[in-house]
Amino acid sequence: MGQIRKHLPVKLIIGFIFKKEDSLKEAKAILEKQLGKIDFISPVLIFNHTDYYEKELGKDLKRCFASFKKLIDPANLAKIKITTNKIEKSLSEGTKRAINIDPGYLDLAKLILASTKDYKHRIYLNKDIFAEVTLFYQDKNFRPWDWTFPDYRSGEYIAIFNQIREIYALQIKAK
Repeated sequence: MGQIRKHLPVKLIIGFIFKKEDSLKEAKAILEKQLGKIDFISPVLIFNHTDYYEKELGKDLKRCFASFKKLIDPANLAKIKITTNKIEKSLSEGTKRAINIDPGYLDLAKLILASTKDYKHRIYLNKDIFAEVTLFYQDKNFRPWDWTFPDYRSGEYIAIFNQIREIYALQIKAK
C-alpha cells in the first residue's frame, strides 16, 4: 500500500486568445485581483493554428500566456475554470466573447488544461469541468501527446512553458 502524501502546490497558467489588446489588459487586471500577482507574461503571438475561434472572436487573433506567483492546490482547477468562464462572460460584447481565457497548471512533470468539454482523454474533476494532460516533461523539454492541440505542439509555446517551469522549479526549491 502506498503512503498518501500531500501534493506539492502547482503553477497556475492562463492562456488568452483575443483580438483587442484592451480585452487582454482588462482580463489580466481582473485575474490579478482574484488570483494574485502575475509573475510571467509571454510575448503576444499570432494565433493562426485553427479558425475555431474566428466566428466568435473575429480574424487576426492573438495569443499569450501568463503565470501567477502564488502557487495553487491542483484541486482548485475546476473552481478557477468556472471563474475564468464568468470573466469571459463579463467581458463579452453582446453575445460574443471578446477573449478566451483557458486556465491550467504545470508542475515539474506535466502541463494540465481545464475544459468544459469531455472527451476520451479527459478526466472529470467536478462541477462539469474536465482536465487533460496536454504536455509531459521528458529529456529537459515539454512534449506533446497524440491529442495535444496543434498550437501547444509548437516550439514557441513549448519554449514558454519551459520558461514557466523554470520559475516554478525555483519556487518549489525555495519551499
